[in-house]
Amino acid sequence: MPSLSREESTARSALITVESYTVDLDLTATDRFRSRVTIGFRATPGGATFVEVRPTRLLGVRLNDHALDPAALADNRFALTGLRAGNVLTVEAEMAYSNTGQGLHRFTDPADGLTYVYAMSFLDEVQRIFAAFDQPDLKAPLTLSVTAPVDWTVVGNGQLAANPRPGRWEFAPTPPLATYFMTLIAGPYHVRRDSHDGIPLALYCRRSLARHLDRDAAEILDVTRRCMDRFHALFGERYPFGKYDQAFVPEFAMGAMENPGLVTLRDELVFRSKVTDSQREQRATTIAHEMAHMWFGDLVTMRWWDDLWLNESFAEYLGTRVTAEATRFGNAWTTFAMRRKAWGYAADQRPSTHPVAPTEVTDAAQALVNFDGISYAKGASALRQLVAVLGDDAFLAGLRAHFAAHRFGNATLADLLDALSAASGRDLTGWAELWLRRAGVNTLRAEVSIDPDGRYREVALVQSAPAANPVLRPHRLGLGRYSTAGTAMADRLDVDLHPAVDGERTVVTALTGTPAAALLLPNDGDLTFAKVRLDPASAAAAPALLPRLADPLARALLWGATLDAVTDGEQPVADLVALIGAALPVETEVKIAEDVLVLSRVLIDRYLDAAQRAAALDQLAEACRHLLANAPAGGSLQLAAVRGFVSATVDVPLLTGWLSGGRAPEGLVVDADLRWLLLRRLVVLGAAGEAAITAESVADRSATGAERAAGCRAALPDPVAKATAWEIVTRSTTLSNRLVEATAEGFWQPEQAALTAGYVERYFADMPTAARLRTPYTAEQVAELAFPRYAVDLRTDRLAAALLARDDVTPGLRRAVADATDDLRRALQARGLGSRPLPVTSVPAAPVGG
Repeated sequence: MPSLSREESTARSALITVESYTVDLDLTATDRFRSRVTIGFRATPGGATFVEVRPTRLLGVRLNDHALDPAALADNRFALTGLRAGNVLTVEAEMAYSNTGQGLHRFTDPADGLTYVYAMSFLDEVQRIFAAFDQPDLKAPLTLSVTAPVDWTVVGNGQLAANPRPGRWEFAPTPPLATYFMTLIAGPYHVRRDSHDGIPLALYCRRSLARHLDRDAAEILDVTRRCMDRFHALFGERYPFGKYDQAFVPEFAMGAMENPGLVTLRDELVFRSKVTDSQREQRATTIAHEMAHMWFGDLVTMRWWDDLWLNESFAEYLGTRVTAEATRFGNAWTTFAMRRKAWGYAADQRPSTHPVAPTEVTDAAQALVNFDGISYAKGASALRQLVAVLGDDAFLAGLRAHFAAHRFGNATLADLLDALSAASGRDLTGWAELWLRRAGVNTLRAEVSIDPDGRYREVALVQSAPAANPVLRPHRLGLGRYSTAGTAMADRLDVDLHPAVDGERTVVTALTGTPAAALLLPNDGDLTFAKVRLDPASAAAAPALLPRLADPLARALLWGATLDAVTDGEQPVADLVALIGAALPVETEVKIAEDVLVLSRVLIDRYLDAAQRAAALDQLAEACRHLLANAPAGGSLQLAAVRGFVSATVDVPLLTGWLSGGRAPEGLVVDADLRWLLLRRLVVLGAAGEAAITAESVADRSATGAERAAGCRAALPDPVAKATAWEIVTRSTTLSNRLVEATAEGFWQPEQAALTAGYVERYFADMPTAARLRTPYTAEQVAELAFPRYAVDLRTDRLAAALLARDDVTPGLRRAVADATDDLRRALQARGLGSRPLPVTSVPAAPVGG
């Protein structure tokens, strides 16, 4: 089906103005649903356009006084000609329920057999629910009515217009919404209600999760209230959409969606087992992120997808900021520094890199693949840097002016820059060109010379850029100095890098003649987006100092610098493993411990051959043992240590003992999720099989249990199991998105290279067809998860290159393969196997600055 282009979008918005959507849905049938929409819109008389709809069967189309032939539907477009100044379009259709998390998703809970429905209209999927002019700048009020089974609950973006009649729910018109914000939930949902500052609040989940939601409702609502208060204080603009509902829905494809009045979130955020504090922080940050969208995205909406950053970069920045300022998770920026920025740095170095705010996004399909670490983490970092430069007062004043000027309308990058420039008295055109319009990540290296008396002769910060994106940027950053005691920073010096003045090398004259520190940390405080490399003396001191640094953000930055240097091949994996052995056992911040374990495993599993990997995992397991011994019983750090140990160890008797109820560490609860983790490791090691998976599934008849079982079955070291899993990954359209993704994720295991070798070629042969079986977002997720990530050899590289040379590859598959191939080539170079050279970091001959 054709993807709406920017050119088509611009032409249509110049021709028509949408005034209203009146939508009536009948959800009483189980195999499909009926949809009727009446659209009021104005147009240039005599003009022609089209409306999008993706029906199972188009029943009728009426434009003004004329019935039109349903057979005129071409793909997902129905042509409309002879438009009047004022028009009324009515479209009736039978529509298919979805199992991919887009459109109207229908789910039957294996725990109790109850059925639930929810709508996901993003990015251009509302046309799977009702006919629409599906683009972000044709906003209009929406009035929804739903017929559904009498024992269901139905909730929409707007308030109920009156008490619902049995089986019938009618909602009041919403404020103007972009089509991709339309949502509803329908089914026997469990609800918890509250209110705050005159705003009705509600939490929804399926009934099998009711007791878990009830247990955490106070925490979720407390985070919601605190964030709401903080956003009101920051923006000076009250929440504008009436009620604020949050629905935790099953098999959600994304993390959450900012539908005004009814935010939808994946229901794994209703924790059914013990979790770490960093997982609770992630939930709080997600709540804050989606709430930030109520202003950035919902109240003021981007005109076209090239300004996606106006949504996601702001929500990422403000979600992290408000979580840190308003909730108990005061170290949220530490998580951002390790986890989110690692995502951003990786994305900005891959072949698919793009500017934060690209000048051209040709169509909606291209827009979808830009939902990545650049639009989120890099954009948020750019905003944090902008606040450091402008000051908070000017930044917030500009945002408030932006809201006032474009309330319930659409805006562009230029509109926001105008507001910020006026508020700050600074022309931000040059800053935006370098930070938002240009791709690529800078690297900052400290160059240090010390005189015989132990004082700095010279300290310089040298900025470089990749040859493919040779741009140097102005940076305001902190330069931290740490003593040998290591418990606290001696001081932090603010430094401005002005490449237009200094070129690539900025001498920090304020440090000349001062006593040299044991460790010099560029970007201390993490105010800018740049990779950091320590000077040799600081790098040598880091392993001894890292465990003693009091500031968790400083520890996170040092860990991040090491992980990134290993990723780039500037340090061997052995250095990282040694650092883990020295510093991880005494780490006190659970989010750092978790991220070090997760991020290091990617490198250990891909960069090392089988023998080296086994030795590294032994050391990792031993470090986790020591961390476990030091962690408080029953706490988050203990759980993080156990998870890391289970994933690394080959001690089958110990794992089997824990799974069967044997003596576990004091305070550790071997609950449902931990049981699945133990079983998964035993399956990979060949110590448990189908019988154990079936038994665990019987004990855990939940949707999560079904997904865990799918991953375990795909991980079985058995040819029949692999063949069955591959059939699911490449051909199944009956299983839900989450079960297919779980199967793809479990398929490849480093320990099973010989068993899965034949599937490497099959991936590149089968995936182009498989990518067309599912919606674009799900297809890209599956393609990424199913890539043969542990087949680190030149044959994989050649097969990937051949696929990328084809002209019939979908945008999502092309991106997934191109990015995975870039990671593969780094692993090949780390193993000394050779490949095409990685991008060379260089200093531009003519630095760009401003």
